Amino acid sequence: MVFPITAYGHPVLKKEAEEIDKDYPKLNEIIEDMYETMYYSVGVGLAAPQVNLSISLFVIDADPYKEEYPETENFKQVFINPEIVEEEGEEWEFKESCLSLPGIAEYVSRPQTVRIQYFDENFNFYDEKYSGMIARIIQHEYDHLQGILFVEKIHNLRKTLIKRKLTDISKGNVNATYKMLFGNKKKKYVRSL
Repeated sequence: MVFPITAYGHPVLKKEAEEIDKDYPKLNEIIEDMYETMYYSVGVGLAAPQVNLSISLFVIDADPYKEEYPETENFKQVFINPEIVEEEGEEWEFKESCLSLPGIAEYVSRPQTVRIQYFDENFNFYDEKYSGMIARIIQHEYDHLQGILFVEKIHNLRKTLIKRKLTDISKGNVNATYKMLFGNKKKKYVRSL
């Protein structure tokens, strides 16, 4: 099942996500549906708050970046209850975008390497380090679980310049190739091609 993507301005995107355990209802189905939603929406990562679930879970399939960033080839992973315990290395800029903010892409600086502890879909525990593009995708999705969107990390001038676009998205005045869920009660879903 393809979920609608929660749009900028929806309150779930500003909440800190709650940790879950292995008995969370329909967890495997949710993970499968999140991957399906991510592929349908043409994303490389998707956090549960982006599908209106305030739980500590995100999925990544970084393979589309493999030509430019070889470390991403075949990198597909589920992260449950993740915690970034260390960020290191020189910060580097990259133009990020987000399914919750269609039509907006801005340069964001992030550290080169992260160490993250998490559980996979079988609740096996991992403590791993990632660098480069994988680290960036992890940091972006992890931010969603903290109630942070990438536009909060851009320069103030750029925030001012995109303010109208952000307002339009929050009001449902946006073109997306996928269904979106808005926080206002007047416009719940929109889909345009």
